[in-house]
Amino acid sequence: MNKERKVPAGAFTVAPGIWGMKDKIVNFYMIEDQQSGGWVLIDAGLKWSYGKIKSMATKLFGKESKPTCIVLTHGHFDHVGSVARLAEEWEVPVFAHYMEIPYLTGKSSYPPPDPSVGGGMMSAMAFMYPKTPINIWQHVRVLPNDETIPGLNGWKYIHTPGHAPGHISLFREDDKILIAGDAFVTTKQESAISSMTNRRELSGPPKYFTTDWDAAEASVRKLAYLHPNVAATGHGAPMEGAELKESLEHLVKNFREIALPAQGRYLHQPAVADVNGVVYVPEKQNAASNGMVWKAFSVSAAIALGFVISNISTKRRRLRYYKQDMLNFEYNY
Repeated sequence: MNKERKVPAGAFTVAPGIWGMKDKIVNFYMIEDQQSGGWVLIDAGLKWSYGKIKSMATKLFGKESKPTCIVLTHGHFDHVGSVARLAEEWEVPVFAHYMEIPYLTGKSSYPPPDPSVGGGMMSAMAFMYPKTPINIWQHVRVLPNDETIPGLNGWKYIHTPGHAPGHISLFREDDKILIAGDAFVTTKQESAISSMTNRRELSGPPKYFTTDWDAAEASVRKLAYLHPNVAATGHGAPMEGAELKESLEHLVKNFREIALPAQGRYLHQPAVADVNGVVYVPEKQNAASNGMVWKAFSVSAAIALGFVISNISTKRRRLRYYKQDMLNFEYNY
């Protein structure tokens, strides 16, 4: 059913009929159903991702096209930022795992993100990330119990908790394509520089938002057992073939060394949630750990600032050279 479609600027192809786009720090995806020709939006990015999502949909499927539905891998702020506006405008249902419903209907906040886990500025700034729920009760629906995904024939969802209580991943058995969400990612998301530059490195779930490490490890093992040929994640570029196979095997064998933070609020004791939301959150780290967080923040901020200044300087140099070239051109002419 899939026809050749021109990939919009800024987007990337994951596999036939599957496209993604990165907005700042996070990816969202569009999947075309191979039988019906309809399509589904996977995750909804940040609040300002709305324009990019609409533009990508228009260029891929036409101006009047809208998805069959929106599917959320989970409800963290960087995956649901534009979902309310899109669901309202498109008048389509939003599907999520039943364990995510409290965070999508205003009933419960997530456990606090943990800035003490280290790894870079993205972690150090975690105390600022929203944990409060959104409320799209009029649009949200629970995914079917049989693991099928409405509007996507041949796909199934897999419950992969740890990073969030109702986190899911999506899998197409025919060609073993995996949309992993944040169950694992292909960049070091704790680092602002890695996140911005998409430096490829298969990692566990983003540490600062992961609240149950035993569940997270079990979820990675569950996905590795599927032997995916391609994996597209919530953060980072798609990974495939031998690189994916070897990296995923390495992560499974060394999960405790690679994925777990050296310290953290949830390292030894998970947050606990049920169908109504969060019921228990461990105590914060001690003051010494907080001091380390601020030290990491200062160092990371300095590095990031240097990165930004470097980019600005490069752009200014290019502008200066351009102006000089124009002057030379006008003089020679």
